[in-house]
Amino acid sequence: MKMEDILGGLIPSWSSVVILFFYLGYLAIAGSLLPGKVIPGAVLSDGTRLHYRCNGLLSLIMLLVLLGIGVNMKMISPTVVADKGIELMSATFIFSVIVSLALYAVGCKSRKQSSSLKAHVTGNFIHDCWFGVQLNPHFIGVDLKFFFVRAGMMGWLFINLSVLAKSIQAGNVNISVILSQLFCGLYILDYFFHEEFMTSTWDIIAERLGFMLVFGDLVFIPFTFSIQGWWLLKNEVILSKVAVIANCLVFLVGYCVFRGANKQKHIFKKNPKAPIWGKAPKVVGGKLLVSGYWGVSRHCNYLGDLLLALSFSLPCGASSPIPYFYPIYLLILLIWRERRDEERCSQKYKEVWVEYCKLVPWRILPYVY
Repeated sequence: MKMEDILGGLIPSWSSVVILFFYLGYLAIAGSLLPGKVIPGAVLSDGTRLHYRCNGLLSLIMLLVLLGIGVNMKMISPTVVADKGIELMSATFIFSVIVSLALYAVGCKSRKQSSSLKAHVTGNFIHDCWFGVQLNPHFIGVDLKFFFVRAGMMGWLFINLSVLAKSIQAGNVNISVILSQLFCGLYILDYFFHEEFMTSTWDIIAERLGFMLVFGDLVFIPFTFSIQGWWLLKNEVILSKVAVIANCLVFLVGYCVFRGANKQKHIFKKNPKAPIWGKAPKVVGGKLLVSGYWGVSRHCNYLGDLLLALSFSLPCGASSPIPYFYPIYLLILLIWRERRDEERCSQKYKEVWVEYCKLVPWRILPYVY
């Protein structure tokens, strides 16, 4: 792609804006109206508890059906998202900035009305816009944090599918393309199948909604995590049978660790006496789980996530570091998050956390880190 095309794409067209708002509007309506399991979230500092309607998988299936009908009737091109990739990214970035400023303004207004919020706000414009002022902001009944995470994950899938359609048109689909698309697709579908587990994650429970999360969910996740598909669209990679088998093993091990750890944590929070790996759970201080994956490392779910990210990039070969941007970025992000989480847990659990760290000395990767 020529530089002038890239620079021209930074100015979003009206068609890209329409696509973005159709997509977000559909998710807002579908998320509110479609049936789904209602999951109680964590208890907030004021004693209240939010509830989340987990109908993301049904929303995704219905959107796929609608788009399939549109493609079949030639009302929309299957490559439209890939064709307008830069324009859509630019439009989404501008939207993220506007939303972040609006959240900051509403948060400042709420700060004046709520003394409990004052303690959590620094008063620094850059800091508050970046990290957010409000923990769980809502708009017309929609939990924005939960909504943006869903939009980012689903957007990632649709970009991949559109890039795959371009690969099919170009006639360059091979085992590398299939593996990368398959692993990403299974990961995203699994996310929505287990969407209720998201309600007990750090992002939903502890992070405030500002530019960092809005931009991360709406722009960074869909437009950069799909980089492997874009790379394979222009670069042919031939994998040996050994490489294919090794890549599949990395994905399977990563999935088992990631999904197993998150499931154990979620079940433990729901029922602290539920057995783990067929045995009664071991708990430190009545609060911290030391059984199953959580007895192996303190952030074992991060290890699974990193292995999955690596499996998305391995089909791209080793000729360039560009397709490995996602796992490298994720490694930096999760180490930074792990450090923040360790500090928060140390302050929250005090001597219980010290005892837990003695029993589980490894942070992410046993015997390494």
